[in-house]
Amino acid sequence: MTSPSTTKEVVVAPPVEPHNLRKDKSLWRDLTSYWILGLCNNYGYVVMLSAAHDIIGQFHEDVPSNDDTGGKGRECHIVSTGAILLADILPSLFVKIIMPFFPFWVHFRIALAVLFSAAGFLLVGFASAEWMALFGVIITSASSGIGETTFLAYSSNFNKNVVSTWSSGTGGAGVIGSLSYATLRSLNVSPRDTMLIMLVFPFIEALAFWVLLRKPTAVLPVTNVESTEELIVDDRPLEGFKEKLIYIKQLVKYMVPLALVYFFEYFINQGLFELVYFQDTFLDKAAQYRWLNVDYQIGVFISRSSVNVFQLNKIWLMSVFQFVNVVYFLTEVIYFYTPSIWITFVIVLWEGLLGGGAYVNTFYRMSKEIPPGRRQFAMAMVVQSDSYGIALAGFLSIPVHNAICSLPAAVRSLTW
Repeated sequence: MTSPSTTKEVVVAPPVEPHNLRKDKSLWRDLTSYWILGLCNNYGYVVMLSAAHDIIGQFHEDVPSNDDTGGKGRECHIVSTGAILLADILPSLFVKIIMPFFPFWVHFRIALAVLFSAAGFLLVGFASAEWMALFGVIITSASSGIGETTFLAYSSNFNKNVVSTWSSGTGGAGVIGSLSYATLRSLNVSPRDTMLIMLVFPFIEALAFWVLLRKPTAVLPVTNVESTEELIVDDRPLEGFKEKLIYIKQLVKYMVPLALVYFFEYFINQGLFELVYFQDTFLDKAAQYRWLNVDYQIGVFISRSSVNVFQLNKIWLMSVFQFVNVVYFLTEVIYFYTPSIWITFVIVLWEGLLGGGAYVNTFYRMSKEIPPGRRQFAMAMVVQSDSYGIALAGFLSIPVHNAICSLPAAVRSLTW
């Protein structure tokens, strides 16, 4: 008989592992499904960002601004690609904020995400006015937000490794999305036909979710009855708006570093990328923008696929490195001092590695540290973090872009 003074041993519930890695021969279906779902969910979002320069260019021409001395300024779009970023992230952010507090009707949510994705491609492809193209971007953004919130929350019902395959898939979306768009446009495929070709991805997403992905099994019961009381306090699902709101405090350590990394990252991508230009290279200005995006997405894909090989819990360190990248690009677009476009390609790859690494390490760490009963809500909340950073970057990038455009045209003194 246990003495009253003896402290009970509390056993923390292990992560939910409905399918045993060694015994479950069909686990590949879940892992593969989540890779495909990550790819298809983020594909439209990436394409819209890659197409930002072309979407704006359909309705605005590059117009040289006049500098203060009356001379010829820089050739810039009147509307920054940051405007596309805002249209591509604000609806997604709004969806991510409200979704954790709504009933988890997974099939309805995914059907809505698939329909919105297809509608977005059609609207942008057949756009005859700027508002129509922007509305298509908005619809695509909402689709991505619905999908990301739902799929990450739903992952709590499967083996924790679906988080790593999901992250790898989203990284794959970056490479495949930006590369496919850049390739089709370089082959002189029209923007409309490019968007129609990409309608295949919402269809693949539907097949992956309703055909390939297995139905989740019941959560395994927890043993050790003596510690039930303590376990319930730590692991019971959150109930009610107030209780969920209070729990968010425990998620700040995941949210803030991730938001900072993405703030710095997208400030570069949508505020400064468009202004980076190397003359006398094999790529024209529009092509440079597209291929810099491809390069960035390759870095994201590599890091998002590496969590089972390399893990880093100090996400704040990545935010510091990303800030250094901001300093480089901000000074580069003002002074044009980098002698070769290949140096910029290397730095852009590093930028992508940091962003993807922050994302996958944050959610993989959560899959191990958050109790199973609260993991669904936690995933759905923390996934908002990157959107906060991206939205803030979009707002800031517009005035910074306009300020740099008002400067006298810079001349690069040396190119390799």
